[in-house]
Amino acid sequence: MNETLQRWLTLSREELDEIYKKARPGNIPQGDTQGTAILAGGPFPRLFARIARILAWQGKVFDLFKPNFDSGVLVNKVSPAGINLIAAKVYRDPSWMDGKDTIVIDYSKTSLFARQIRDEIREVEPGLYLGKVWWGNRRILDFALETNT
Repeated sequence: MNETLQRWLTLSREELDEIYKKARPGNIPQGDTQGTAILAGGPFPRLFARIARILAWQGKVFDLFKPNFDSGVLVNKVSPAGINLIAAKVYRDPSWMDGKDTIVIDYSKTSLFARQIRDEIREVEPGLYLGKVWWGNRRILDFALETNT
C-alpha cells in the first residue's frame, strides 16, 4: 500500500476534504484500479479498509472513449471474488464539494442498485486518486484508487 494512502487512513474527514480540494482532477484512470475504502475518523480505519477490500469492494475497471479519453464507463470489482458489477458513466463536471473540475462517476442511469450514488475523484499524486462518495446529496464515505502506473 502506498505511503500516502496509509497516511490517509489516519486522517479525519476534514483533513481528507482539504487534500481533495487542493488536488486537480488529473487524467481519468484507464483500466484496472485497486480500491481502498476509507472510513475517515472511524474506529480501526485500517481494519475497516482491509475487511471492505476482502468482502465487498476491490476497485474499479475503467474503459475510456476515444478520441480524447475524457469520458467512458466503468464497472466496480465487488464481492470476495472481485466480480465486475455495478456500471457507471465517467466524465468531467463540477464537484459537488467545491464547484471545481473533478472526475465524476455517475450511477444514476446505469444501475438500479446504485442510482443514487455519485463518486468524485481527483488525482493527488501520479496514479493515486482520492474519492468522495455521495448518496443523494449526502457524503457518506471516502475512498482511494491506485493505478498500475
